Amino acid sequence: MATKTVKSTAKTTSAKTKTAKPAAKTTKKATAKRPKTKKKLVIVESPSKAKTIGKYLGRTYKVVASLGHVRDLPKSRMGVDIENDYQPDYISIRGKGDVIKELRKDAKQAKAVYLASDPDREGEAIAWHVANLLKLDTKDKNRVTFNEITKDAVKEAFKEPREINMDLVDAQQARRVLDRLVGYSISPILWKKVKKGLSAGRVQSVALNLIIQREQVIRDFKPEEYWTIDGQFKKGSDEFAASFYGENGKKAALPNNEAVQKVLAKIDRKAPFTIDDVTRKERKRMPQPPYTTSTMQQDANRRLSRLNFRTRKTMMAAQQIYEGITLGHGSAVGLITYMRTDSTRIASIAKQEASQFIHENYGEQYAAIKPVKGKLPEGAQDAHEAIRPTSVNRTPVEMKQYLTADQYKLYSLIWSRFVASQMTPQIVDTMAVSLSQNGVDFHANGSKVKFDGFTKVYKRGQEKDNVLPELNQGDQVQMISDDPAQHFTQPPARYTEAALIKTLEENGVGRPSTYAPTLDTIQRRYYVRLVSRHFEPTELGEIVNQIIVKQFPEIVNVKFTAEVEDDLDRIEEGKENWVKVVDKFYQPFSKEVQAAEEQVAKIEMHDELAGSNCEICGAPMVVKMGRYGKFHACSRFPNCRNTKAIVKDIGVTCPKCGQGNVVERKSKKNRVFYGCSRYPECDFVSWDKPIGRNCPKDGHFLIEKKVKKGRQIVCPNGDYEESIQN
Repeated sequence: MATKTVKSTAKTTSAKTKTAKPAAKTTKKATAKRPKTKKKLVIVESPSKAKTIGKYLGRTYKVVASLGHVRDLPKSRMGVDIENDYQPDYISIRGKGDVIKELRKDAKQAKAVYLASDPDREGEAIAWHVANLLKLDTKDKNRVTFNEITKDAVKEAFKEPREINMDLVDAQQARRVLDRLVGYSISPILWKKVKKGLSAGRVQSVALNLIIQREQVIRDFKPEEYWTIDGQFKKGSDEFAASFYGENGKKAALPNNEAVQKVLAKIDRKAPFTIDDVTRKERKRMPQPPYTTSTMQQDANRRLSRLNFRTRKTMMAAQQIYEGITLGHGSAVGLITYMRTDSTRIASIAKQEASQFIHENYGEQYAAIKPVKGKLPEGAQDAHEAIRPTSVNRTPVEMKQYLTADQYKLYSLIWSRFVASQMTPQIVDTMAVSLSQNGVDFHANGSKVKFDGFTKVYKRGQEKDNVLPELNQGDQVQMISDDPAQHFTQPPARYTEAALIKTLEENGVGRPSTYAPTLDTIQRRYYVRLVSRHFEPTELGEIVNQIIVKQFPEIVNVKFTAEVEDDLDRIEEGKENWVKVVDKFYQPFSKEVQAAEEQVAKIEMHDELAGSNCEICGAPMVVKMGRYGKFHACSRFPNCRNTKAIVKDIGVTCPKCGQGNVVERKSKKNRVFYGCSRYPECDFVSWDKPIGRNCPKDGHFLIEKKVKKGRQIVCPNGDYEESIQN
């Protein structure tokens, strides 16, 4: 019975299988591939920006990156047709072939193409170049811009695409053509007359000239002697300090010790001083407006100097937090608004959000009734907002876990500066006191913070209260001591990156996007070097500057360069034709180029002798400049290719092997470090300078560290330190 049942089942199954074949064919036809729905293509500059925007727009969009510019002027030649209205000869950038091929492929398959590069001249030019490569109609409304990369801002921007703004494109083209005309006209002269690899430029030559002018002032400076007298006074048990002001109510200088002694001779040590006048005032210290590109670069350079926040580093970190940071498991979001701007304008919605945040977190008394309006620098482009957080509710403390150390430091600065700009002023009670005896006048100034205001979130310096005792007109006080001191006037300081950017901006030279590459170029060309965060010109820099000042005076003329920048702004506004602007510059410039080729004599750059001979061939060693700084090389190069790193013996025996000496070396990033002269036999290395003594507590070698007020001898293990030395 069981066997029959099995057979019967098998037959039935077999029958079912046979009858099922036509049905299978029917199913196959039903699941045939449908044509894919075409997506809308969005082209941006960077992959990180593409990633962030892609998450906002959803599956119907494909977001890709052009990786910056796709077309530019050729490097091998001028690339500007001077005879034909300065028409630029654009070519595809070398190495971008695969990117362009992919863009064309994606555009061909797309339902629509949108160009969403940055909202400035450079971004507009990138959009225009991409449109030309992809053969898009530049009159189509396919240009999308947004000042911040947030979901709401991006979606809102895509509701109202616009045409490519050709005024912006022309302004960028004019700048590019002008820079090319200058660079490719002057550089060959410098190559021929000085040495290969040199360059000149409208903004870089002005920056170099400013540094050298400052250096000349320092060289010509003659210090002048002057003296001060600081006095310590006492009223009851309260002491306070006051400084010599003058005599008989008039301010007087103390040019020498003789003048000091005459003043001191008039003071009766036993008799009291009388308080002649007491002035009490309330001073308001206003918050600064939010950051522009320039003020952000300056503040980062000053405040974050210990972290080596150079201009390029600042812009790199700003770019990263603008393009998008992934917050936990959520989507990426841009934390700040666009970081290339010279406007201090703030959107109303941002002001409202800030006001609410300040009310909730600090109290009503800290919220400004009227937001602070910053004064726009001359020629400012107010196309964008100031640099601010996209949401003030994303506090630095909350964002810290998602950011790198550099990103966090910069975001903290931007956030605190913006919040402070929407807060009330700091209120300080001040007290000015004048006191005298026998016609000798001293002045004392005191201050005390009454209300901290915006400094609750943004401190501009560690100003401490200087509280004077309760003093009133007619009071008698006793002089405890006097401290005369000799001083000498000091020359102006060399430019830091922050100070140079500030000067360039004040003179209307360059724009937010040009400062970082300009400072980078003059260092790469070895026209200047950074010594203790200050620019010093090199011999090469001075030679190049001398040629440019003599032969091309307009190039280094601050006023002239600022006028060119104004012309570029007028092109952007549609008030000026870019060809006419370029022609107005080039006609007199071309005559200067012709004259320079005839007049500039060949300059021999002699190598500095190293003071030693080559170990291989015996020829003198010379000092050469390489990518990572100076080094010693054989003077018979290329016949002898012997090179040596420049090391400085600091006169300390190696604390590790006890045989070699500690020498000062430089890393590839030009940072000083200390190692053993016997390397690689001994691998001793230290960022801090060993001093040749050991710690009295644990026997470890002591080091010299730079501190805020000077230098200090410490033990690296942290259990011993000596007093700070100036």
